[in-house]
Amino acid sequence: MAEAYFPVVIHHNPSCGTSRNVIALVEAAGYAPVIVPYLDTGWTRPQLLALFAAAGITPREALRETKSPAADLGLLEPGTPEETILAAMLEHPVLVNRPIVATPKGVALCRPSETVIDLLDRRPEEPIYKEDGSVLYDPGA
Repeated sequence: MAEAYFPVVIHHNPSCGTSRNVIALVEAAGYAPVIVPYLDTGWTRPQLLALFAAAGITPREALRETKSPAADLGLLEPGTPEETILAAMLEHPVLVNRPIVATPKGVALCRPSETVIDLLDRRPEEPIYKEDGSVLYDPGA
């Protein structure tokens, strides 16, 4: 009997270690994820609204505050409207924290990386290590 298709979509920034770790976990679990390089493709308003709604987060909760222009754009000020943050995310895709992962089990901002395990039907069978050599995931723990 053929295994059911279980799509995994990762909105990925290749310069982000957390995002790379999520891909490693997903691939080690036997999935071939669809990688969306959102810094290259950008975002659409409906896409972001749908992802945030599915993940149960607001634009402010998805805002990348460090290594982004968030502070320079005044987005970290208390009372900044969600609509202002969303508009800035459309103009500057790097403002969206990552990685955001979508599977049939749900959508989540996967920080820390191990959060992705809850979105999968199966887990890696072997330990997975971070780029620094520390353990990211140990199936025996």
